[in-house]
Amino acid sequence: MADRPHHTQPHQVQVHPQPPMGRWGDQAGKYQSGGGPSMTQVLAVLTLLPVGGTLLALAGLTLTGTVIGLCVATPLFLIFSPVLVPAAIAVGLAVTGFLSSGAFGLTGLSSLTYVFNRLRRATGTEQLDLDQAKRRMQDMAGYVGQKTKEVGQKIENKAHEGGNRTAM
Repeated sequence: MADRPHHTQPHQVQVHPQPPMGRWGDQAGKYQSGGGPSMTQVLAVLTLLPVGGTLLALAGLTLTGTVIGLCVATPLFLIFSPVLVPAAIAVGLAVTGFLSSGAFGLTGLSSLTYVFNRLRRATGTEQLDLDQAKRRMQDMAGYVGQKTKEVGQKIENKAHEGGNRTAM
């Protein structure tokens, strides 16, 4: 203390008050006139309180019903377990078999389609096949049109014959 000069003055500290920060970093002092909750917050609580209470009550009822159902069903499961367990295993294996056979079938079809398309591309016959298919479609359309006309003529002839018979 002896080597410190006596003529130094103490430091002055200035305090600048800042408004309190809200939850999202906004300045809550700007938006609220008082220190309590806003009207929107009060309405939100008053609206959501009955909804939350109702949902909580329904959850409790569901839990109670589930526990009662489990208490009733547990003895039945224990009594019938020699039948239920093998039946569940058999059903599970059957479902697994159907699903796997379907998956294997789809895999086989897609691989055969892939191989067939690769062979067609390798031999260069896809353009010939496309032209043949177009010609066949045109021929079939002409054939169907001709058959439709013939059937229409037959129906018309029968209608005329029926009309002539009723006139006699």
